[in-house]
Amino acid sequence: MKLRSLRLAATVTASLAALGLGAALTFAPGTPVQAEEGMWTFDNFPIDKVNAQYGTNIDQAWLDRVRLASVRLQGCSASFVSDEGLILTNHHCVVSCVQELSTAENDYVQKGWTTANREEEKTCPGQTADVLMEIVDVTDRVLAAGAGLSGQAFSQARTAEIQAIQREACAGDEKLNCQVISFYRGGQYALYKFRRYDDVRLVFAPEFQAAFFGGDPDNFNFPRYALDAGFLRAYEDGKPAVTPNHLTWNPNAPREGEVTFVSGNPGSTQRLLTVAQLERLRDQQLPLQLIQGSELRGRLLNYSMTDEEAKRVSVDTIFGLENSFKVWFGQQQALLDPAFMATKREEEAELRAAVAADPALAQSIGDPWAELEAVNVAARDLFLPYYQLEARAGGGSTLYAIGRAIARAGIARTAPGSTISEAQLAGFADRVGAEMPIYEGIEEIQLTFWLSKTREYLTVDSPAVKALLGKESPEALAERLIANTRLTDPEFRRQAVMMTPEELAAADPLLALIIANNDMAQAAAAAWEEQVTVPTAQAAERIAQARFAVYGTNQYPDATFSLRLSYGQVKGWSYRGVDIPPFTYMGGLFDRATGSEPFNAAPRFLAARDRIDPNTVYDFVSTNDIIGGNSGSPVINARGEVIGAAFDGNIHSLGGSFGYDGNLNRTVTVSTAAITEALRVVYNQPALLRELGVS
Repeated sequence: MKLRSLRLAATVTASLAALGLGAALTFAPGTPVQAEEGMWTFDNFPIDKVNAQYGTNIDQAWLDRVRLASVRLQGCSASFVSDEGLILTNHHCVVSCVQELSTAENDYVQKGWTTANREEEKTCPGQTADVLMEIVDVTDRVLAAGAGLSGQAFSQARTAEIQAIQREACAGDEKLNCQVISFYRGGQYALYKFRRYDDVRLVFAPEFQAAFFGGDPDNFNFPRYALDAGFLRAYEDGKPAVTPNHLTWNPNAPREGEVTFVSGNPGSTQRLLTVAQLERLRDQQLPLQLIQGSELRGRLLNYSMTDEEAKRVSVDTIFGLENSFKVWFGQQQALLDPAFMATKREEEAELRAAVAADPALAQSIGDPWAELEAVNVAARDLFLPYYQLEARAGGGSTLYAIGRAIARAGIARTAPGSTISEAQLAGFADRVGAEMPIYEGIEEIQLTFWLSKTREYLTVDSPAVKALLGKESPEALAERLIANTRLTDPEFRRQAVMMTPEELAAADPLLALIIANNDMAQAAAAAWEEQVTVPTAQAAERIAQARFAVYGTNQYPDATFSLRLSYGQVKGWSYRGVDIPPFTYMGGLFDRATGSEPFNAAPRFLAARDRIDPNTVYDFVSTNDIIGGNSGSPVINARGEVIGAAFDGNIHSLGGSFGYDGNLNRTVTVSTAAITEALRVVYNQPALLRELGVS
């Protein structure tokens, strides 16, 4: 699950023939789910089914303990593993922090980050740790807010009600984070109240080469030999947080067939989409992402080879993009599979027939499937302006993203009737004014790419393109903006929060470009919301009502980066007559190592080779159903002990946004046995081992 921003795992399709793979999707989301399938919410976990299937004794108290020990990071998952705020997650979930703490002289990405005491633990800028404290159903209140409305009036009413619910729940307590989350494509809404820690510090991270041994060629593959693990610590009032609800560390390897649970925050699945929605994804969105992602990756790779510093600063950006590209490719291949799409059509026809057979149900929901087909017509015309001017504006540039946040805050603050408070402004200024590394070479590449693609797709004659570029080329404009912007200065960013839009445009050239683009971007966003987002949401809600009426509550919702629990067992798989065992061992790392990137073993591992127990289980696979966002999730045994951190899916998982195949789908986990051995033998971390309860 490497997306740092969210990685997928689930099932392969026949169309993966280009990768030498082939197995049709068999998932049927409307009908009762397969064994071990599902990313279940904690208030609807199938306790009785799991206990009956595996002979376990899971109960509500067990679920509560696991929930309170589970942690949501920015884009990843994690867990508390000591009573002093120690957090286990993946290395690829902390590598951006490691890179931010690095310099050209001290490259901690390459040599690893180790600490001898608490004073050496350094803050990860922008990182937060959320623990889910309470779940409250607010469906009736949210649905009532939009009743009888359409278009922007519907969206605004819903947004206002959701914000009111969140404000009431948190009641101004800065230690809480309250979020209303949509489930079942709008069929249900729940308030999730989190305890938030906003002081999160880096404790330990191995070398990049140890964590990502095998690099992109091994990504989404198994066997794996990766120590993809890292430790953070939550602090409160400058001291390590007191976290009595934590998982017990089990330093022993799991057994084949052992029951496993994964508690984490899967990012996004699309298993409940209609055929019309899948077709739009296949025909419009994914092809554009693949084309642009491929070209941007080429530009970044070329930049990374210019010198050692360029290679150092581009590691995390390239890592995330390469991972995303594989995900998009896998999704596209799944949707190009005729057998898969035929199955989706059959499932949809089954549900529609059941609705038609119930006159009262049919009258109450109308024909939302036809409405979604009509939405596709509008989306074809609106997507490119929306994507280029709003959704992907700036092309990933950190400076553009910060600048747009400042500009839009200034516009909102100076608008008639603004309710933005001084406290809100102060908090916003602290966030945008935080120290962070800015790599101007990467910024220029991203901004140039976005400007050039916007001109290419919207054409030279587009008023939006003319307003953006004027008489400059994308290359010259991006170079000038990055060279002259003051947004690299944290103090200027803080000051800019209090400026008017006119003052912002006069003070900084990049802000001037952002403000010049804002009206067109907002217009594109408004049109998309009016003609695509809102009618899609309204239709999806009625389809969700139909599913509830026909299939009941024996179903799990699509992933929404909210806390879920999946169940499974340690188990390998068979493919084309080849049996893949569930374990790799630390000794196998040295057999796989060639000495050349990306199969060059980390220097510390080479130095400790004679002391490492070669029979220690390194990574293992299980049948748990997970997807991007689950990176760093604790893998837990039936006793509630942590036995690993999930970090990947196998190659058969690339279409997992759309379904689950228990025969092939596997979660890849780094074992606590391997982490313990590495901390003891490779990295000499006795204090960390003592805190984990390991002698």
